[in-house]
Amino acid sequence: MDTSGIISCDDELRHWPVDEAGARAVQDRLRARVRLNEPGPEPGFEGTVVGVDVAYDDARDVVAAAAVALDARTLAVVDEATAVGPVSFPYIPGLLAFREIPTVLDALARLARTPGLVVCDGYGLAHPRRFGLASHLGVLTGLPTIGVAKNPFTFRYAAPGAERGDTSPLLDDGTSKGEPEEVGRALRTQRGVKPVFVSVGHRVGLDRACAHTLRLAASYRLPETTRAADSLCRRALAVA
Repeated sequence: MDTSGIISCDDELRHWPVDEAGARAVQDRLRARVRLNEPGPEPGFEGTVVGVDVAYDDARDVVAAAAVALDARTLAVVDEATAVGPVSFPYIPGLLAFREIPTVLDALARLARTPGLVVCDGYGLAHPRRFGLASHLGVLTGLPTIGVAKNPFTFRYAAPGAERGDTSPLLDDGTSKGEPEEVGRALRTQRGVKPVFVSVGHRVGLDRACAHTLRLAASYRLPETTRAADSLCRRALAVA
């Protein structure tokens, strides 16, 4: 694995922000380290693609994270891990990564294999500050990451065609340049089913991000990585 872009996660966690101003400062500092000029691994590469997801117990202020590794060629589950911890940051839209990343990092560290790609249930570049969970996690770990979200957040899109694999750009109209910026794509993973919203996180191009998502969503709207991680984190939370 290329380790040149990895930041010390331990150091970041020791100085984890506790308020909105501190979190925004971290986003501003780390955003410049996102790599957008790498295509990323090819779909079906030799290695593992890992899905991460979290579930919350608001009454106990606890979050459970799951990391599920699939063989990138066969999509068979080959490893999985969970972690449970306290919620480390208040709920503030646009800063949800700060609630999730410490526990997600813990779950990833418990995997026996280094992921070749991480798929987040959330956003990467398709974020108002261009630094969603997928980008943040990718910069901290140095791993190729993408975000696959269930809704378009604050951005607009035209409905893609009805067929599996059809796409349309996810656009931000609020840029300083005055021209819409493509921050991701709406991707139809199943015929006639609502699209998902794909954005790059770190070290993966948008074309590859969509190709991976389509491969991982062979039978359902959501990628198998997301489906498996969602189920596992809910089970971990139930027994925590």
